[in-house]
Amino acid sequence: MKKVYPDAATALAGAVKDGQTIAVGGFGLCGIPEALIAALRDSGVQNLTAISNNAGVDGFGLGQLLTTRQIKKMIASYVGENKEFERQYLAGELELEFTPQGTLAEKLRAGGSGIPAFFTKTGVGTVVAKGKEIREFDGEQYVMERALVADVSLVKAWKADPAGNLVYRKTARNFNPNVAMAGKITIVEVEELVGLGELDPDSIHTPGIFVHRIVINAKPEKRIEQRTVRAN
Repeated sequence: MKKVYPDAATALAGAVKDGQTIAVGGFGLCGIPEALIAALRDSGVQNLTAISNNAGVDGFGLGQLLTTRQIKKMIASYVGENKEFERQYLAGELELEFTPQGTLAEKLRAGGSGIPAFFTKTGVGTVVAKGKEIREFDGEQYVMERALVADVSLVKAWKADPAGNLVYRKTARNFNPNVAMAGKITIVEVEELVGLGELDPDSIHTPGIFVHRIVINAKPEKRIEQRTVRAN
């Protein structure tokens, strides 16, 4: 099956629809699938539930889909860099399922591994545990968390081969491997496409079995969320 598509819009065509759950890799603006997010915005799909560590910033990343009101619900860990997110949430225009960061990562990993739920101590005794099953193990209380599976996952990787085997680069790896696993359809944006057999098997982070479509974005913007430098 041919997995490489000529551009982001073509890669999304036929895969994204109104009302879907979309998982998006990245941490802040690091390792986000910039071209795929822009193409998702341009597709005009509505009423999306977005699973992402955060919601980008105003005007970039997932922040673009907040501006166009294409997201109805966020399942996220951190949302502190986006004023439009804050405005919509406080106005009751946007649903939020706030999830501890490690729990979010495990919910995605579990979803990709076929594990429907798991127990964790994180969130016990807080609003995070409201309405969820609490069980005691070895004298400690744990909250049950359901796994997450997305209709479509949007992922950023550094390199791929035509079979969809992926290599991430440094901190851009972040949530991307778990997001890639959790998608019923996983679409990946890469900077380099290499030939079959050129990737060292020991260096592959996500096997091609999880990847359905690939698009090349050789020169992403790679914006810096907050630039901090030392004084001379």
